[in-house]
Order: sequence, then structure tokens, then C-alpha cells
Amino acid sequence: MSTFQDLGLNDDLLQAINDMGFETPSDVQAKAIPILLEKETDLVALAQTGTGKTAAFGFPMLQKINIDSRTTQGLILSPTRELCLQITNEMKQYGKYCKGLNVVAIYGGASITDQAREVKRGAQIIVATPGRMKDMISRRMVDISKIQYSVLDEADEMLNMGFKEDITDILSHTPEDKNTWLFSATMPKEVSNIAKKFMKSPIEITVGNKNESTNQVSHEYYLVNARDRYQGLKRLADANPDIFSVIFCRTKRDTQKVAENLIEDGYSAGALHGDLSQNQRDLVMKSFRNKQIQMLVATDVAARGIDVDDITHVINYQLPDEPEVYTHRSGRTGRAGKTGISMVIVSKSEVRKIKSIERIINQKFELKQIPDGMEICEVQLMSLANKVHSTEINPEINKYLDSINELFDETTKDELIKKFFSVEFTRFFNYYQKTKNLNVAESSRDHDRGESGRDYKGNSNDSRYFINVGRKDGYDWMKLKDFLKEVLDLGRDDVFKVDVKESFSFFNTEKELQEKVLAFFTDYKHDGRFVNVEISEDKGRGTSRNKRRNDGGGFSRRSNNKPKAERRSSSRSDGNRSDRRSSSKSQGNRSSNSETRSRRSNSDSSSPRPRRSRR
Repeated sequence: MSTFQDLGLNDDLLQAINDMGFETPSDVQAKAIPILLEKETDLVALAQTGTGKTAAFGFPMLQKINIDSRTTQGLILSPTRELCLQITNEMKQYGKYCKGLNVVAIYGGASITDQAREVKRGAQIIVATPGRMKDMISRRMVDISKIQYSVLDEADEMLNMGFKEDITDILSHTPEDKNTWLFSATMPKEVSNIAKKFMKSPIEITVGNKNESTNQVSHEYYLVNARDRYQGLKRLADANPDIFSVIFCRTKRDTQKVAENLIEDGYSAGALHGDLSQNQRDLVMKSFRNKQIQMLVATDVAARGIDVDDITHVINYQLPDEPEVYTHRSGRTGRAGKTGISMVIVSKSEVRKIKSIERIINQKFELKQIPDGMEICEVQLMSLANKVHSTEINPEINKYLDSINELFDETTKDELIKKFFSVEFTRFFNYYQKTKNLNVAESSRDHDRGESGRDYKGNSNDSRYFINVGRKDGYDWMKLKDFLKEVLDLGRDDVFKVDVKESFSFFNTEKELQEKVLAFFTDYKHDGRFVNVEISEDKGRGTSRNKRRNDGGGFSRRSNNKPKAERRSSSRSDGNRSDRRSSSKSQGNRSSNSETRSRRSNSDSSSPRPRRSRR
């Protein structure tokens, strides 16, 4: 096995490595560092999150730049503020013995003038988020015209967050003869296109297989009725008393709701999503890193940049819309050589997604059972017993021993132990003794009625739409998601379950956005053709039963001679809007009646909730 000395690093960097306690390079470091030190070349490196990619590009950049110059020579782009700050701190640690080194972080949510002042002092390396970097370039607060090395870190995540145009604009201000190093966990087509556009004959290295999950993580799935999803989550948490986890939900609404329910039920939980201010995000992340929060409930976008090495579990409360995103989720655990568990809670209708993910990550999921109540009681009891056994005695308790001994003077040892542990055991026993088995047989043909109890495969708070554009119009799921986000002025989390077919597509939003979506696409034209959006009866199955589906595919071919992206005359548009609202209202009433008829089953709520002691 190679050592850092074998890689060709100089003494200043080796001294910092020794101080940090690094012993042997990771696979991606062993492959990338010698290439980047020996050659002036472009590089594409595919490796999972948590495998040491920062050091893989950080050490070569630090060794190759001229520390004596105040010119900016290295630019590192990362998707989020958290990751930007993390990379900056690590680069400073790596270069602690490089006298005169100045690494500056540029990101949104902080003073742009303070950041510009730091750059002006002479920043050899800038670490930046794309949005703030583009802003500073346009204001001429930063000069990257002489950089020698550019790094795109977590490239797939940056593109998935919609930063393609920003990256393109930023790189257009850099020299053509620079070296570009692209690091990514997955290699979707969009990342490949960026590599082709901005890189010249790059060397490609891969740790594991493309899109493959790290072997430090085991993958489990639990099959429940969708209406029992939250109860399943609680049982998994109770069955793992020392859990320190990230729980992924698909939307901001679900994230906030799950976090609030967990807090109400006595768990140490917190929410992380796009509606939080930067200060709120910082407070939540600080509590999570300090382990004041054991269960962080997050959306995919908000969770990007979380870098905490001790996460024991990732729990997929809902599967992501795109199977490739699962790789990033599971990569939050099993970091820095440690093992982790990625759990997925699914209903029968979602099992097929597990098979798709298995093909992408090249690993098998193990079907496991949600533990029953008595199993959880035993786990909690033994967890308490082990904590008591390993607790160091506080000498200050000695002055209270006489009073305690007097109180238990006639109590035997066995009785005392039973009384002591019954305090904790009884809470869980009373709660779980009459609860039902949540597990569902995979071969069961019972109809899965969804979380609301209605015959619907999605969430009752979702609206699903048909749109008459598809692959033949040049869209894939990412391009369509970006298009909808842009024209509707929505956040990345607001559009989900995008399913692109050959000549039409489907997508979801939360129900509260339904009126906005339908109103916007009333007689909307794009490139001279009408885009038709309607409420879909697809139910997430990928087939359409829309009343006015355009079987011809592509955009609706209504004739109109007015310029593109233009609305029709207001009188006709208003009439159509009225018809659309009437139709939507009618459909909404039918949905409401259906909800009234259905009764949500929740047997675990039949007895008082056990309050978990905060750790």
C-alpha cells in the first residue's frame, strides 16, 4: 500500500498530513495525486462522497501554485455554502506550513464587500459557490483571467441544482490553457457534456464503478403500507437508540411535517430545507454537528454539502424522483473509513424503484422487517443497562447515599434493579404492547391505498400534471425540471416526480401551487407553439388518461400568428381561464369527497406516545 511520501508531495504538505493524522491515502488520492503532480492535464475523477476527494485535488494545487505571488491561480467551484466553507477550511489545514498562503471562500449569505476585500489582499486560491462567484465577476470584484487550475467539485450536484449556465459563464472568464479537474460521484450525461465542452483529452480515473455506492454502506429496505410510513420511521429510530442520522424527504412540506412530528413525539430532531434562512440553516447544522440533534430531516437540495463523518444511518423516508440521487443520499454515511447503513421505507408500489437503484449502485438491497414492539422494548432496555454499566460514578453523589440507602433499606437487589429499569421499560411496553405488525409481504396483492388512504400512489398534498412535451422536444427529466422551475419561478424542491416520455411528460407540485401552474400555462406559447398543462389522472404510473391528451405528441399545434411566448387576447384567455378553474374546482371537489370517505389508519397512535428522553 502506498504512503503519502510515495505520492511525491513536498515536505510542507507531508508535515501537515502528519499533524492531521493521515496515514495512508485513499484510493482516489492514490490515483489522482501522482497524475496531477507529474502532468499538466485535465482530469475527470469519479468517486463517492466521503472518499477524500478534497485532498485529491487540494494537495496538487497547493504544491503547484506560486505562494509568493498574490495573483489568483486556483479556482474551486462547489455547490453549496457548507461545502464551500468545508473545502476552504481543509485547504487551509493542508497548507498550514505554506507561508503566505491565502485561501478565500466566496459564497452567498455573507458580506460581498468583505469577501472582495479578502480577495484583493491576494488570494492564490478561491473556493466559491457558482451564484456568488458569477455576481462578483459581473461587479469586477474578482479577476480569474490568470488562473492555472480550476476544479469542479461535486459536479453532478452543481448541475442537478441548476448551475450549468453559471458554470459556463464563470469558465468563460478563465484562460483556455488552464487545467480543469472535475470530481463527481456520478457521471450523468450532463456532467459528460461539461467535460467535453471545457476539457481537452482529460485523463479519467474511477474508484469503484460509475455511480456505484461505496462498499462501506449496507443497503436495507422495509416494506410497509404507505399510511404506516411514519410509524415505521419511529420504530426504526426506537430500534436504534444511538442513531445519528439524516432522514430524506422529497419536498419541503414533508420535511417540515416529519421533523415537527418527531419533535412532538419526543425525538431530538430538526428540519433542513430551502424555506429556512441562512441563519436558521447554520443553527440547525451547528446543533446537528454537536449531536444535539440526532435525526436531521432534510430535502436533497438542502442536504448537499453536509459533511459529518459520524452519521450512522441514512433513512430514505421517501425515495428520490431520480434513482441517481440515491447515491448522494447514501454517501452521507460510511465516510472516512467508517461503516454506515442506508435504510429505505417503501410501499409495494415503490419496490420496482429499488430494483432500478440496485442496477445503478451495483449493490443489492436486503429486505428487512420493521421490528415489533417487544423487540424494541428489549433493545431499549439493554441499551439503558449498558449505559448504566459503563457510566463513571460521580463522587458528588456520595453525600446523598445515606438518604438513598434509607429509602431502599428494605428493597432487595433484584427488586431495586427491576424498579430502576421499569422506569424506562414501562414507557415503551405500554406504548408498543398492542401495536400491530407494520410489515407487508412483497408478494401481497392487497391494494396499497397510499398515505391518505385514497387510491392514489402519491401524496394527498400533491398535484400531478400532464404536459405535452417530451423527449422528441429535446427534454430529459433535468431539462424539463429546469424549464418548469424557471418559467414558474419555483424552487428546485417545488417540482418533483418528473417522468419524461417520448411525446409527453408528467410532473408533480404541491397542491397549493396547482392554481398558479394551471393559470400560467393557460394559452402559454413557447417557441411559437402552445404548451398544454392539465391535471393528470396518471397517478404516477407513467400512463395518461387525460381527456384532452395530444396524441400527436410534441407541442399542441394550434395555429396562431402572434410572436412566441405570447398570451392570446385577454378576452379569450379569460374565458379559458374560467373554464379551467371550473374544471379544476370540479376535480378538487371529487378529490375532497374521496378524502372524506377515506379514513386514515394509524394503529400506533391508539395509545399514548412514548416520550423519548433527549440526549
